[in-house]
Amino acid sequence: MTGVPLLLRDHPWARMEPHFLGKSSDLGRTGADNRILIEAALWLARTGSPWRDLPTFFGNWNSVFIRFSC
Repeated sequence: MTGVPLLLRDHPWARMEPHFLGKSSDLGRTGADNRILIEAALWLARTGSPWRDLPTFFGNWNSVFIRFSC
């Protein structure tokens, strides 16, 4: 997670992490980067920016949006 500015501290994330596991019916690597997904959502909420303005260190904005909206 180098280069990603974390908004969520380790202690709250440790309490939240068990609730963000991937589903067995999902294809690909589910649940591998849940913290990045949550950090991206927090960044969007904090800045009020549209999805297309999501910084690249969170990944492709469309991929993050698709995963967030499921």
